Amino acid sequence: VQLQASGGGLVQAGDSLRLSCAASGRTFSGYSVAWFRQTPGKEREFVAGIFRSYGRTYYADSVRGRFTISRVSAENTVNLLMNSLRPEDTAAYYCAASREITLSSLGQPSAYHYWGQGTKVTVSS
Repeated sequence: VQLQASGGGLVQAGDSLRLSCAASGRTFSGYSVAWFRQTPGKEREFVAGIFRSYGRTYYADSVRGRFTISRVSAENTVNLLMNSLRPEDTAAYYCAASREITLSSLGQPSAYHYWGQGTKVTVSS
């Protein structure tokens, strides 16, 4: 499956953005999908994930209550709606997918087989 991430941009603190991860090549519903983010010199950080079964969602503490991950099956897409953005949310955001994600591996980048290219989010204060 090929992943295409989009939706990044430059916004002000308090604004919202919606990132999209579009899949091609396979039906996305058979995959657990997560968003990670990374800033220069730091490791890739888990942001949010959605399981392929039952659509359960999980969030990093830093974004819980502000970000929402959702699956749009008809469009073969997983979205990340980011509200109340903060300067510390500035990063390159990556979507990732795998069929073999467990609760313990959800936040581990090494557990994902497929990655989209990064989309840059910059939040100014």
